[in-house]
Amino acid sequence: MEFPYQTDFIVVGTGVAGLRTAISLAEHGKVLAISKEKLTESNTNYAQGGIAVAFSDDDEIELHLQDTINAGDGIVNAEAARILVGEGPERIQELIDWGTEFDRSGPKLIFTREAAHSRSRVLHAHGDSTGQEIARALTAKARSLPNITFIEHAFTLDALVSDGRVCGVTFLDQSGKPHSVAARAVLLGTGGAGQVYTNTTNPSVATGDGIGIASRAGAALADMEFFQFHPTALYLEQAPRFLLSEALRGEGAYLLNMNQERFMPSYHEMAELAPRDVVARSIAHEIMKSHSPRAAVFLDMRHVHEDLAARFPRIYQTCKHYGLDLGKDLIPVRPAAHYMMGGIRTDLDGRCSLPGLYAAGEAACTGVHGANRLASNSLLEGLVFGARAAKAMVADSPASASAVPQAKIAAADDAQADFLRGEIQQLTWRNAGIIRSGESLQKLIHSLERLKPQLPSLASRASAEVNNLYLTAHAIAESALAREESRGAHYRTDFPDHNESYRGHSVIKDGEVSFVDEE
Repeated sequence: MEFPYQTDFIVVGTGVAGLRTAISLAEHGKVLAISKEKLTESNTNYAQGGIAVAFSDDDEIELHLQDTINAGDGIVNAEAARILVGEGPERIQELIDWGTEFDRSGPKLIFTREAAHSRSRVLHAHGDSTGQEIARALTAKARSLPNITFIEHAFTLDALVSDGRVCGVTFLDQSGKPHSVAARAVLLGTGGAGQVYTNTTNPSVATGDGIGIASRAGAALADMEFFQFHPTALYLEQAPRFLLSEALRGEGAYLLNMNQERFMPSYHEMAELAPRDVVARSIAHEIMKSHSPRAAVFLDMRHVHEDLAARFPRIYQTCKHYGLDLGKDLIPVRPAAHYMMGGIRTDLDGRCSLPGLYAAGEAACTGVHGANRLASNSLLEGLVFGARAAKAMVADSPASASAVPQAKIAAADDAQADFLRGEIQQLTWRNAGIIRSGESLQKLIHSLERLKPQLPSLASRASAEVNNLYLTAHAIAESALAREESRGAHYRTDFPDHNESYRGHSVIKDGEVSFVDEE
């Protein structure tokens, strides 16, 4: 395949944020959309729970706004949240117009309830395949637009910067050959970074690539201490940490400890429907009380009288594959790293601190989630802020792209990269997981610094990914150490309470952490 040396816009990542951005950009010029694997391999494709929107007759945008703010534990950017919930219905209607098949009862959309929502406002598709269906519809729409060119199995190494402005990217094609492409503007829709932890619900592609690209270019990051751990991932030996959706608890599932006793009512008044950070920490406490390194808790749906195979087909079949019946057996679960609330710092239109660079979706941080994301707001975030970023890219960018030199890279040491990847994952899981302390965070920083001289050069996908994971882990540790309080998904045993001195958002720029109150 021949690759262009110049285009109008580059979109890195083809999840919900990248695709939605590319669709709008296609009206204004040529778009190059780069996917590190096939188009469908993204966190979007694995999103089961659904997409939240104030779209039903008994719901209101103000209620969705209040639920989002409440879940964020005091530091949600209220303006970002108002944009999210206010523009959400229009974005959902677009999806429907583009052929997205949400679940219905006759002609009416079905809305379900999830944790920390005051109304049933979560749309699903094919039961528990919402992200997959949204990705299908967006991909079909994008492929119908002649101005969008897709490059699959291509790994973006870095942003190209000239005179303080991002002017393109360098990427490796499927054979590992480097290419440089100039553009008027670049969007990072690279998704999350769950692979920075040993246990994660994220696919293998979620290696914090946007964090790495933005950091090396000199852009600011924000709220990196807030990493959401999903309470219920399947916990079996030699099985992936498959996500067991929050919707299971929305349908009435209980959580039982090792003694098969229900425990969540003793931790929170909303019991199993408490915010995710509360449920995840509660499970962690129950596991610690068991004094067993292989302990788990159990998801119990034996009392739920519903056709679970029809309501949750992917989850039901996955459990069945491992010899478990979702409706008859206790399903062993543990928390796993799931969603990065922080990311590349942007304004409300996707602009990063570096001109010419934009970000949207999980890779970005507008402050919309605060310290803890409300369930099923992530897909909506990608749609809303992807569309807004596209408008800003068109409005801000020069009339044409500047020429850039073609990339040259050295040889890579992938064996060393694979070893370091495992080391970083284990260190981060042990020291900056669900429960942290100043001591554990300092240990993580020191351990990472000792590994730094061993990092390979950015010469292959494996070597670049481990560099990106290193930068992500370091940013998490630095931000978490600076925030001397507990809030939302960030819990420190040495500072277990809120401290209003840290009510703002953490910002990392040039290796320094500061706090900014945007309220």
